[in-house]
Amino acid sequence: MFRRTPRLFAATLAVAALALGACAEKSPDEAPTPGGTSATAAFPVTVGNLTLDKRPEKIVSLSPTATEMLFAIGAGKQVTAVDDQSNYPPDAPKSDLSGFQPNAEAIAGKSPDLVVLSNDTNKIVEQLTTLKIPVLLTPAATTLEDTYRQLIELGTLTGHPNEAAGVNNRIKDDIAKLTKDLPQRSTKLTYYHELGPELYSATSKTFIGSIYALAGLENIADASDADGKNGGYPQLSQEIIVKANPDFVFLADTKCCKQSPETVKARSGWAGVTAVKNNQVVALDDDIASRWGPRVVDLLRAVVDAVAKVPA
Repeated sequence: MFRRTPRLFAATLAVAALALGACAEKSPDEAPTPGGTSATAAFPVTVGNLTLDKRPEKIVSLSPTATEMLFAIGAGKQVTAVDDQSNYPPDAPKSDLSGFQPNAEAIAGKSPDLVVLSNDTNKIVEQLTTLKIPVLLTPAATTLEDTYRQLIELGTLTGHPNEAAGVNNRIKDDIAKLTKDLPQRSTKLTYYHELGPELYSATSKTFIGSIYALAGLENIADASDADGKNGGYPQLSQEIIVKANPDFVFLADTKCCKQSPETVKARSGWAGVTAVKNNQVVALDDDIASRWGPRVVDLLRAVVDAVAKVPA
């Protein structure tokens, strides 16, 4: 997604802002649209306190996840600018706009008729509203239901409600297919999800953790944030991880921090960890593992594929 410290990543996810449909190699706009087109969707439409009188044709997305959602539901042609971290799909109109330090004047310079944000840094929502620019805030999901809701909201506001419903159905169907044949185990396999080499992780109470739960895994990070004071994103220690001896290590820092099964094995004391001994250190795509849009299916698929290799 972006080069970030795990502390910033955790704060972004926990406070305000995480792999796709059936075919990862396809751009979202290439996917078939269940339920047909919504080109004639009626306006005005309302989502929360936001009402649009007509279909927006100059959308600015300052959230990589929102960008993926917009293209997935068929609204890509209406998107005229995205933030500097929106790198999927590859043909998204990337700009120098920042979602972390949004600038109202720079955003207004794009003449948008809808701006989509994942957090309200610097009270940017109020600033844009004062400029009479419609804004939709789509905070980081904490559950899959949040993902489904945001897709429906974006579908409603962009004139693609049927496509949004179709994407949701596809995600749900794919998740059901991936999880229906998981082996029954007398003891759950354990895992450690790494946000960065500083050993920040995500507990079961986060969106990321909920995806692993679908695969029947037990999270070793839960005990390190039992009181929730870290917002679900505690920093572990080498000692805690080695002592927990997880069956799997999932690396969400392969792009940002060049971590790999080899670098993990080279860490002091890690060679004896079950995940390392059994070659169960899994390199994830940072972007997919840090967004809560349609490609969440790809994250679950990577986890399920890894789990399936361990005999029940």
